[in-house]
Amino acid sequence: MWKQIQVFFAELGVTPVAKPRLEIAAIALLIEVARADNHHTREERQAIAQAATEVFGVQEPVRTMLIEEAARAVEESISLFDFTRVLNEGLDRDAKYRLLECLWQVAYADGNLDTYEEYYLRKIGELLHLSHRDLIRAKLAMAPG
Repeated sequence: MWKQIQVFFAELGVTPVAKPRLEIAAIALLIEVARADNHHTREERQAIAQAATEVFGVQEPVRTMLIEEAARAVEESISLFDFTRVLNEGLDRDAKYRLLECLWQVAYADGNLDTYEEYYLRKIGELLHLSHRDLIRAKLAMAPG
């Protein structure tokens, strides 16, 4: 997959210097939240794609490649810490808060906030060193209606 991304950028005349670790880690968390309730819906997949565009500004076909790479990373990972460590190293507090909002958007995307989704969000918030206040503020901001 990384080779395909490199080829895509090479065709544009740009050479990426490293794997887009931040993007993959963030998208992996979005996927984890979507899968938490064992129902990965079309609406959740759309919310993941939208979040990838909003947070990182990636468009097709790079967005699809990053989502595929992140899905593989989720399958290979042992814990959420694999992803949150990368994000803590590379994102400031505001960017982590914006990601938290996107995570809530994914959780709400199918119209049902599952207990497991909320548990994952609380755990991710803690691992990203965000406060409980941040968690609740993002939850309320992204709640439907």
